[in-house]
Amino acid sequence: MRRIAVFSNMYPSEKHPTYGIFVKNQVELLRSKGIQVDLIAIDEPGKGKSATLKKYLAWFLKSIGFLVRHKKHLLLTHAHYAFPTGVLSLIGKKFFGIPYVVTVHGGDIDKMAAKSERIAGYTRKVLQGADAIITVGERLKHDVVGKFGVREERVHVMSMGVDTEIFKPMTKEVARRELDIPSNEKLLLFVGNMIEAKGVLELVDAFDIVRKSHPESTLHLIGSSKDGAFMETLAKRLLSKDVRISHQEPLPQKEIAKWIAAADVFVLPSHHEGFGLVALEAMAVGTTVVGSDVGGLSFLLGNEAGILVEPKNSGSLAEGLKQALEEPSESRRKIANEKVAEHTYDVIAERLTAIYDAVSKGKNVK
Repeated sequence: MRRIAVFSNMYPSEKHPTYGIFVKNQVELLRSKGIQVDLIAIDEPGKGKSATLKKYLAWFLKSIGFLVRHKKHLLLTHAHYAFPTGVLSLIGKKFFGIPYVVTVHGGDIDKMAAKSERIAGYTRKVLQGADAIITVGERLKHDVVGKFGVREERVHVMSMGVDTEIFKPMTKEVARRELDIPSNEKLLLFVGNMIEAKGVLELVDAFDIVRKSHPESTLHLIGSSKDGAFMETLAKRLLSKDVRISHQEPLPQKEIAKWIAAADVFVLPSHHEGFGLVALEAMAVGTTVVGSDVGGLSFLLGNEAGILVEPKNSGSLAEGLKQALEEPSESRRKIANEKVAEHTYDVIAERLTAIYDAVSKGKNVK
């Protein structure tokens, strides 16, 4: 049996069920394909600098200890995020000769590497030392090649995939009945962290515009509200606009799928987005997606698979939302379904295992 180690600085737990859920889903997918996966991950979000430092140090030492004990038995390691996680795989290759794959998710390139020259330097070493790099979006591939000097043939664009057993078409009537949502509501839905970079403030402003022509419209937000300062800013914005929205903390994926099915429009107005997996999940359910023309969303929603709007522009967002409400499109849904078919778990598993096999044999991945 093939044996690999997966390192990740994000992984869900019972207390934090959505924290890095995409990594858990891929680990379980690999195990279902007969690959023995050893997981060394952090399953607790940060709580202050001191606690975060201790958490990362313990994780780092545990990972190094694992590499020392199992270096002869590992086919390869797979790191999620170039920094800091990729440093573990780099050490495994440098000291124990274990090849590695690294998945770049976006924040590690867009934000983390920009924090300092030192972090950018580590990121460059991790990427240049990798036997294969996976980027979850086309734009990230461009950045990895152009900004970090990685050979293009070693970079592969591949999303984390969509679980079509969970995110699948469901009739709106059934979903609304189960969630107790009135049939006459025009429901706009956002799912994501409650932070400024997700475009939540622009969404509130856009909703204020939309409800003037669609008074039956409602806005529901699902996501973590742990950023207290931002939640205060959001509350002030709501008061200034005199609008009401509903919000709840993160839900299990099956419940998220039900909410998406109940919605008239799914909206993701991010300022930047490596791929936008939740948008793909909404497409798999069959709900129209309105998203910012940034990062992976530009490719995912392009060619009329969804409706693209200008980032950080509440007026453009409002127009996109009104278009989605007023102009339902079967052709848009058909194109979206074709996009979804490119990212099913079966497709992702086949591509990922091909990368693993090539890396373990020291070959270039085609």
